Amino acid sequence: MKNRETNPDPQPVAYDVEGRPLYHHPQRETASTQLNEATNPSLVSTRPDAYEGHNFNPKVRAQYANEPDYVHTTRPLEPKVPEVSEALKRKHEESVRLYPFLNLSEGEFVMLRIRRHPIGLLIPIFITSFVLIVLLVMMALVPDFYATIQAESSMINFPGADVVVGVLLLLVILVGLIGGVAIWVYLKNQFFLTNEAVIQEVQHGLFSHREQTVSLGSIEDASYKRQGILQHIFDYGTMRLSTEGEETTYRFAYVENPKQQIATVNDAVEAFKNGRPVGVKFL
Repeated sequence: MKNRETNPDPQPVAYDVEGRPLYHHPQRETASTQLNEATNPSLVSTRPDAYEGHNFNPKVRAQYANEPDYVHTTRPLEPKVPEVSEALKRKHEESVRLYPFLNLSEGEFVMLRIRRHPIGLLIPIFITSFVLIVLLVMMALVPDFYATIQAESSMINFPGADVVVGVLLLLVILVGLIGGVAIWVYLKNQFFLTNEAVIQEVQHGLFSHREQTVSLGSIEDASYKRQGILQHIFDYGTMRLSTEGEETTYRFAYVENPKQQIATVNDAVEAFKNGRPVGVKFL
């Protein structure tokens, strides 16, 4: 004979206005309900006892309801200042002395400076020189031209020879200034590699300047391209850096020996991301 377990008489939890007892009947969890909660837990209505990857450190606050994949950490109000070695201080001070226009943080120093290849100066130098030669030749021929005109006809009124020479002299000065500015703008475009970031000085014109700074940890890809017979013969090309996130791309053209320069940048990026000292030879 099997023993039957009988439940005790339920006790009322309250009474209605007419004095009738009210009883509480807890809802039993069925097997399907338990399976559904196990496979599809709700992070909005319930807070789990644990969350993968979190150890309930009091400094870590996980937002289960709105941001289950984000962890917010606190930072000390007065972070500890890292100690900088004497050798690193000397390199930093030397870089500040050589490149005062760069914004270098404490302990940051320039490891590599890349300028544009001189071949890019051929076009502005050639054009400027050609125009100057033409103007100077015209200045030299003005006296003989006026002497010939006056001998053949005295009825035609031309401006004086000194006026024409003065105008040509002004054109010579103007062309020289334009050519000098073009060369200056070309040389002002520079690329710097530090132990923390890459800095690109971009000069588009006499009054158009831009500085781009990218942390080494943000660089996702660094490559170069040489295209055409001239770039292979004179060993120059274009460097390309792409960063994480919005896929921003930075380019620097007319780089001399781009293969070696990109190798240096890649070594620095790899060392920085792996937590090793960025120990490329200081230049």
